[in-house]
Amino acid sequence: MKKSLVALAVLAASGAAMAQSSVTLFGIVDAGVTYAKTSGGDSVYGLTNSGNATSRLGFRGVEDLGGGLKAGFWLEGAIQNDSGTGAGGGAAGPGFEFKRRSTVSLMGNFGEVRLGRELTAAYNTVSAYDVFGQVGIGQHFGFGVNGSPFRVSNMVSYYTPGMSGFKAGINYGFGETAGDSSFGRYIGGSVGYDNGPLSVGLGLEQQNDPSAAFDKEQSLGLGASYNFGVVKLAGLVRQQRNTPVGGGDKWKMNSASLGVTAPVGAAGEVRAAYNYYDVKSVDGKAHQLSLGYVHNLSKRTALYGTYAFLKNQKSETFSVSANGLGIATPAGGKNQNALTVGIRHAF
Repeated sequence: MKKSLVALAVLAASGAAMAQSSVTLFGIVDAGVTYAKTSGGDSVYGLTNSGNATSRLGFRGVEDLGGGLKAGFWLEGAIQNDSGTGAGGGAAGPGFEFKRRSTVSLMGNFGEVRLGRELTAAYNTVSAYDVFGQVGIGQHFGFGVNGSPFRVSNMVSYYTPGMSGFKAGINYGFGETAGDSSFGRYIGGSVGYDNGPLSVGLGLEQQNDPSAAFDKEQSLGLGASYNFGVVKLAGLVRQQRNTPVGGGDKWKMNSASLGVTAPVGAAGEVRAAYNYYDVKSVDGKAHQLSLGYVHNLSKRTALYGTYAFLKNQKSETFSVSANGLGIATPAGGKNQNALTVGIRHAF
């Protein structure tokens, strides 16, 4: 009888705990067909993924600890649904890994403290003003060049609560290299303001030893958007400087994006963007024009199409990006055209 009462008490306590906790399975599956042509070169076409949103699978949960305090976790990895393989942080891999995000956090009126691997606050804040959402052939690809980080491992982060439209975040990533604690160390942060139709964000970051060729990477980015109702205007500018190993002239890159989105009826949206890239050590610049349309069949499923034209000048060799399709880097000064048509489903 006593054992039964103990068992019932354990079940009751477990039920109370479950009532204060939640775990969610979520994901996106995005697939399309892409055609790309480089002037003076061969064309390439095939099945691609993540043309409208990155294909992913994840688990997240929150536990209410009482007194306004909550604990949470987030485990998320990318998937290559065109081939069935897993991926880490958007890059093809042999198996499934939680490299998009793997964090545990504590949340309350003070904000949120996170520990683990995730997108940096500086990248998140500034890239949000890319109207193509940093995916597909239309995206602004001024991020992630020569070791500039999207995500950082071994990171401690703090995010403030919203305060009259203002918010901020700071990240510190441990290098964790034996014999040199500063190797690979990352520090960065962002501030933002969202009030009605106006949004502004600033991001600043620095990483030691981002690649074998550079001792240090530093970047500064600024973005803003304004929603006029019938149309939303968004733009960003970013400057990146890398210090070469052994000294010498810094590698510098300036990039910018100006985009617009507009609703079409109750279910559609048109997107258009002009992107500009200028690597100071290369004789030439690059200009990109992108046009897209998204048609929502439901809250979770959408059809989309994107066209991009990239014009390299003189010695510049930028190339559009299509996840799952190897588009060859063009010769200096050569142009590219690309078209993607696909479907995206979220769950």
